[in-house]
Amino acid sequence: MALPVEEWRLCAARRWAALEPALRERLEVASLRDMVLLGCDLLRPEVEAAVLRRLCRRARTGKEPEAARFYREEGNRLFGRRHYGAAVRLYSKAASHEVPGSPDVSICFANRSAALFHLGRFEVCLEDIARAESHGYPDRLLPKVLLRKVECLLCLGRLQDAADTLSVVENKIGVDGNMTSPTHQTLLKKVNQLKDKIREGESCPEPAQEACADIQRKSDIWEENASISGASSSLSLKFNRERGRHLVASQDILPGQSLLKEEAFVSVLCPGENFHLQDSSETTWDTQVTNADLYCHCCLRQLLASVPCYGCSYAKYCSQNCADMAWEQYHRTECSLGALLLTLGIFCHVALRTVLLAGFAEVSRLVEWSHDGGKDLHNPEARCRILGEAPDTTAGTRGIPGCDDDGQYQSSYQSVFNLLPHAEKHSPEHKFLCLFSVVAVCQQLQEAGPEAAVLNQKSSEKGSKPNMCEQTLGELSAELKTLAEAMLRHMLQLQCNAQAITVMQELGSGDGAVVKKQPVRLATAFFPVLSLLNHSCCPNISVSFSGTAVTVRASQSIPSGQEIFHCYGPHHCRMRVAERQQLLSQYFFECRCQACLDELESGVKSVMSTRNSFCCPSCRAPMQVGEDVLCCSEEACAISVSRESLSRRLGDLKQQINMALELLRDRKADQAIRMLLKCQMDARNFLSPEHLLMGEMEDHLAQVYATLGKWQEAARHLERSIEIVEMHHGPSSVELGHELFKLAQVLFNGFAVSEALSTIQRAEEILSVHCGPQSTQIQELQEMKTCLSDLPRSILQRI
Repeated sequence: MALPVEEWRLCAARRWAALEPALRERLEVASLRDMVLLGCDLLRPEVEAAVLRRLCRRARTGKEPEAARFYREEGNRLFGRRHYGAAVRLYSKAASHEVPGSPDVSICFANRSAALFHLGRFEVCLEDIARAESHGYPDRLLPKVLLRKVECLLCLGRLQDAADTLSVVENKIGVDGNMTSPTHQTLLKKVNQLKDKIREGESCPEPAQEACADIQRKSDIWEENASISGASSSLSLKFNRERGRHLVASQDILPGQSLLKEEAFVSVLCPGENFHLQDSSETTWDTQVTNADLYCHCCLRQLLASVPCYGCSYAKYCSQNCADMAWEQYHRTECSLGALLLTLGIFCHVALRTVLLAGFAEVSRLVEWSHDGGKDLHNPEARCRILGEAPDTTAGTRGIPGCDDDGQYQSSYQSVFNLLPHAEKHSPEHKFLCLFSVVAVCQQLQEAGPEAAVLNQKSSEKGSKPNMCEQTLGELSAELKTLAEAMLRHMLQLQCNAQAITVMQELGSGDGAVVKKQPVRLATAFFPVLSLLNHSCCPNISVSFSGTAVTVRASQSIPSGQEIFHCYGPHHCRMRVAERQQLLSQYFFECRCQACLDELESGVKSVMSTRNSFCCPSCRAPMQVGEDVLCCSEEACAISVSRESLSRRLGDLKQQINMALELLRDRKADQAIRMLLKCQMDARNFLSPEHLLMGEMEDHLAQVYATLGKWQEAARHLERSIEIVEMHHGPSSVELGHELFKLAQVLFNGFAVSEALSTIQRAEEILSVHCGPQSTQIQELQEMKTCLSDLPRSILQRI
């Protein structure tokens, strides 16, 4: 979650209420610097620190050998049932809980290599075998693992390496083996079989081939902006009183054209909705998979065989390179604070990592610079006066907040620091919560030692873990007060400038013929250049992510001189204007985009509102909106129904749909179909035929029929879903592209060649605009098209 856990929020609220009224008044109007000076000693050891210590015990981020043993045994159980993917994840959990130097770590890697071999992931399997060897895998068990290595090398066509490894195995068996034992005889038999395969130049039978990595990829035409890092030369940076900093098209832009490619200055992996804070007294461990198990904590790439941190059980990496990079840049400080940071929330974690990445020297320089502006630093006009530039400039970038002395706007800490914190607009209670959380982190850093934490020097040992809040809490050092002020600034900035990094994540096991995906929030990040974009409920760009990098593309034609707009919150297709305005209030502005103005000035319900409305249970006409009671729009009918009863009915319907999806996950497809068809009948009695939920039910039915191999039925339901999605989101929306992708999969599997080819073409046209030619969906569509196009003419004529 972005903010701290509820118990800490309540604790901070109680402390705020108990403050002297005069101190509260001073804190309400204080600058960030004065807030830190006033608040750095408000965290009492015997009260708030004790609460925090208790809350941190729930996160359980330390090494626990008992947990490792549990996860390894669960992995063995699933391996025995041939659930190799699930076994890999449990072996990874086991490895992350093993104490460094324990021989059991090597067992985890060896077991995981076996599961990876059965998944056909031979390169990764070899990496795990190497890890098992380097961590002291028992010598008596080594021949079996080395024979697996030989098989992997054969499958990859590396015959000489396979022969060399086999020689090592033979020597080992000859020296260590009991010639008469059944195990020895089995190993010798396997050696002889592999010898024959090497001589014949054969490869082993493969459970699955790894994906080819040298797919020909298209590249975007790109000319980088001279003054904005990562931006296209088709953009220019402007600044005025009304719009603040913003980007404008300096030439005509075509749909699909890349406008920005930016690496996050900082990003922190979100634990995910399934992450469970567990009391330390509990002796059971959660086997549920979370973001922390699925993605690298450094580069955010999807994990297969993770490399654990030496010091904690939480941080996992895709490679030793990422683990070492994270340790050098920030994790040597964060490692011992894992439980605290999970308790205090993502915003606090991002704030800490931001200052660690920047380094104390740069943080100190900019904090001191901010003091020159005093309380007016949050005012753009005042900030321009400090920089010696008129605030209404649009000619050139020199003097625009965040730009360097040469007028360059870089993806740098200076740009992050200059994002608006809106300190005067946050509620006093929220500012105090942020202050309280930042002080808690800085006090813990002080206990860990400022030389390691603040001055960004290497600690003596990886994973050194001081106890949370065990020492007497003293006044913060001058360096930590500077750090606290910067962190407080960043926590306040994040409310308006945090960017969610999202990925399309597969639902279910992923072993079906049709892959169903949904967007998942993966991380929270600062993107300084992306933050220049102002909001519109009807944006003209599309945003996609790859690891920690963002790519912005034009989703429509943008004429020269038009501003580039991002959508911060609900799109106008998804929500009525009043609800959008309420949600957008968190950004401290009233949206006056064209979509909002059109809807507000017309005085008529939006198309989206009409389509997502209730209908009369008697005559099916739309129900007219009212506060507590909805009336049928047909005067002859005049039926009225309470809003509460219809909302309750809608909630019950969604619950029934979820139960049907649970049946599908349990492979009870027939029962799932019956329940979904019943849900459809119920929905038709009180929902508009164009309601998005009607489309979702069609999509779910298509998924069930696809699992049964009933491709025509699946296609029929998907086509209905596509009609509703297109009505809501438009004919060129990314939502429609995702639905067309699923339809292409169904038609491909159903061997409906001509329909599949036309659907593939339409999906490609849409998704290439939003996701670019290198996206996995585009690659899959091209592979399907190639496969269908290569079919012999005689077969195509019979279809």
